Amino acid sequence: MRIIIDRSVSDRFSEVDVLVKSVRSVSVKPYDEELEKFKLEVCSLVRGKYTLEGVKNAAVFRAYRDFFWRIGVDPTKNRPASEALIRRILAGKNLPTINTLVDAYNLASVVSEVALAAFDEDKIQSREVIMRLARKGETFLGIGMNEPITLEGGEVVLEDAGNLIAVYPYRDAERSKITESTKNAALVACGVPGISRDKLIQAADLAATYVVRFCGGEIEQL
Repeated sequence: MRIIIDRSVSDRFSEVDVLVKSVRSVSVKPYDEELEKFKLEVCSLVRGKYTLEGVKNAAVFRAYRDFFWRIGVDPTKNRPASEALIRRILAGKNLPTINTLVDAYNLASVVSEVALAAFDEDKIQSREVIMRLARKGETFLGIGMNEPITLEGGEVVLEDAGNLIAVYPYRDAERSKITESTKNAALVACGVPGISRDKLIQAADLAATYVVRFCGGEIEQL
């Protein structure tokens, strides 16, 4: 899967970047004991690195927050995924257990601070996904939503053959989500202005490493 940035986005946000890493032939399970132990290790590291009051001042989270404001999203209500997970840990809550692949890339997001997404590549209808600005009135059904929402127009979205698979960079679509039947996954490191490409590469590599560790498979070399 490739993501092509449309001029509607690049003209407005010249520094937006995104990186995709595919992992083939994965085996996704509902639960893994070793993964649960690893979550505890990561949580311990997080509590030693951040405070609940100071986490918002981390440079990466400030970059995401600034981008959210620019696209009309309130980051105090819809937090960047990586920040939300870290805040959850600092508040003394357990990390969610969804399935081994989602849990693995969530841990990579926590460690790298970069917002990550994942899609079942076999549910993506085209090899090229377009990042563009949403049109007013478009609808989007995100993971866990009972009903689709209607977009105001101007949000950054990912489009696959005419269908929206994400409101970037904070909500993915129900239809292309990772499940226990997923065999091929596309991991996406979501960049915004202020986050370097090197940072995205490190995050994507870490996510792929964690996925292979807990789900098997092979990293596709581009």
